[in-house]
Amino acid sequence: MYLYKKIITVIIGSFLLSIGINFFLTPFHLLDGGMIGLGLIVSYLTGLKTGFIIIILSIPIFLMAWFFNRGYFYNSLHGMLFSSFLIDIVYPFHDPIVARLDLSPFVSSVLGGIFIGLGMGMMLRLHTSTGGTDLIAQLIVRVLNINVGILIFIIDACIIGIGGLLISFEIFIFSTITITLVGVISSLFTWNVEH
Repeated sequence: MYLYKKIITVIIGSFLLSIGINFFLTPFHLLDGGMIGLGLIVSYLTGLKTGFIIIILSIPIFLMAWFFNRGYFYNSLHGMLFSSFLIDIVYPFHDPIVARLDLSPFVSSVLGGIFIGLGMGMMLRLHTSTGGTDLIAQLIVRVLNINVGILIFIIDACIIGIGGLLISFEIFIFSTITITLVGVISSLFTWNVEH
């Protein structure tokens, strides 16, 4: 039963992530943190597909997890692969939806943060994730007694800082709103799990 719950959670969480990224972040070149944020930065600068980039960038982290904690490797591999594929599959549908929504960058950063935070939080609650820096955060949390959502927020802040330097200061400001909401919402999902 737990396995089915985990599979359903990965599917729903990945779908929420892909909505947050494709319908709210990419129209304004906004960023999330972690591997998703790095994937978005590379995608914005090169035009390559975000999900594909996330998979490539995640390889070294998954190799590390393979050697240091295979449980996290197995629990995160399917989340990373499924969410990355879903990000690329949902992307072509974003143009008509974005045109109908006609949102400002501020509203998009808020809604993107909410959707991504819900997706991440759901997966983290069942000890799975999209891998990447979430996976690093889960490994660190085993050593340090801090909330995984707060640690992800710190890592994400560093990544959007890089994105702000490479893209624009405005992107940095709106992306800060996004990662703040992602951190808060994912922390709320995981708080009872860790304490």
